[in-house]
Amino acid sequence: MSIFLGLLGGLGLALLADWLLFAPWERTRSRHSKIGQALLRAGVTAVSPAKFMLICLASGVVFALLTLGLTASWLFACVFAIFGVLAPWVYLRHQAAKRQSALHEQWPEVVDHLRSAIRAGLSLPESLSQLAQVGPETLRPVFRDFALDYRATANFSTALDQLGERLADPVADKILTTLRITREVGGTDLGQTLATLAAFLRDDVRTRGELAARQSWIVSAARLAVAAPWILLLVLGTQPAAKDAYLTPAGVFVLLAGLVVSFLCYRVMLRLGALPIEERVLS
Repeated sequence: MSIFLGLLGGLGLALLADWLLFAPWERTRSRHSKIGQALLRAGVTAVSPAKFMLICLASGVVFALLTLGLTASWLFACVFAIFGVLAPWVYLRHQAAKRQSALHEQWPEVVDHLRSAIRAGLSLPESLSQLAQVGPETLRPVFRDFALDYRATANFSTALDQLGERLADPVADKILTTLRITREVGGTDLGQTLATLAAFLRDDVRTRGELAARQSWIVSAARLAVAAPWILLLVLGTQPAAKDAYLTPAGVFVLLAGLVVSFLCYRVMLRLGALPIEERVLS
């Protein structure tokens, strides 16, 4: 009985250790996958999530050292180190939005090329592969990689999955899903389907362009309103009297409250100024 109780207790300790030690690593991988998806949406394929985190830390250190050199205050250096850590992420979001906007303008042309190739009698893999020569300039490397993957594996579904991962775009997911279904179950109305999709995409690009033009000055003004107090704080930090005032408990509280308010206002601004984002089908 004592041996059985000992084994039972050891099993319980092993389960507890597994929950305590390995569950956090699973959550860490989930966070890294989100960073990886953000890198893919921005078109940054040469940087891994771990390297991006190191870039964020290095940016925070650089911001802290520059602020320390200007103000000679560790308090201000710590505050601007936070901005330095967040700066690469803000830049990544900007690049992702810029890339998604550019892709939205190019997808109708891609669909038209696919429709012409299919009407000319080319197979689906050949139609996608030829986009490496006749497609939009920014998308040619991606379709060139698709052609190499298909030649290496001779598996259209696998190459299509890898293409969807590289593009990381909801419109691309719709196009690739349509091609996959046509490949698997067949169909004679693919040309008409692609023509309808191209017309819909052009209307969507036109509408989004008008909305983005109207909202751009509002978003820019909101960003300036968030950044202006901290630029002014950096200028005041060069004055000994202002620096000493912020070194008091009340001054530290004001800085922390300002950080919280700036973060909340920035998030609200992003939420109100963002256009609706389509959900990915293949994510």
